[in-house]
Amino acid sequence: MKVLGIDIGGSGIKAAIVNTKTGELLSERHRIDTPKPASPKAVAKVIKQMLNYFEWTGPVGCCFPTIIVDGQCKHHGNLSKDWVGVKVDKLFKKECEGTPFYVSNDADLAGVAEINLGAGKNVKGKVFVITLGTGIGSGLFYNGQLIPNVELGHIYHTNGEIIEKFAADSARKREKLSLAEWAKRLDVFLNHVKILHTPSMYILGGGISKKYDQFKEHLTVDVPIEVARFKNNAGIIGAAMFARKKSK
Repeated sequence: MKVLGIDIGGSGIKAAIVNTKTGELLSERHRIDTPKPASPKAVAKVIKQMLNYFEWTGPVGCCFPTIIVDGQCKHHGNLSKDWVGVKVDKLFKKECEGTPFYVSNDADLAGVAEINLGAGKNVKGKVFVITLGTGIGSGLFYNGQLIPNVELGHIYHTNGEIIEKFAADSARKREKLSLAEWAKRLDVFLNHVKILHTPSMYILGGGISKKYDQFKEHLTVDVPIEVARFKNNAGIIGAAMFARKKSK
């Protein structure tokens, strides 16, 4: 089944048409910068632009970069505070003239792709899909089953600051850190999560995962690490798979 998958991030909104059985992208990926400020109205307009670009009228799966419960935003994350309490699925459906939307947390949906078709397929125990970008997303799966909305990027680190401000890829860019300097920060995070959750595997996603071979030597955590098979497209693919399941 073909479904349009959309991945809303703090810096960019990406979309493609997906073969939900194989994970193959059936179109080129299209990207539009996330509006600043990323208010509900502004983001909804970009979503409509996406549908117009693909000339799409069918079901849409959508990754959202914060806590989502039954389609409703529970925390603003790195977007506007105006999102709290918004029924994201209904907002997008209204903006797009009745097109059905199925919305969930971005790391959870990236994990859906990786657990079912990618690096985490058939892995037992706890698997964390860690997406590294503007923030740190975290999808938790136990024996292949999703445990939704586990926001490890919001663990407190120092001086009341959450750890994604210290170890996300945006921190590397903002502070002009070398890959080695940043990887040591990521290692602090991964080792802390190991103490809290004893994972069987980490799957690293987000754009920086493409450079894993350049920084893996600086990671000391003794938990197996795999790079997301679908890399930065995992969210798009997982969103499309989620929509296919929910729209049946």
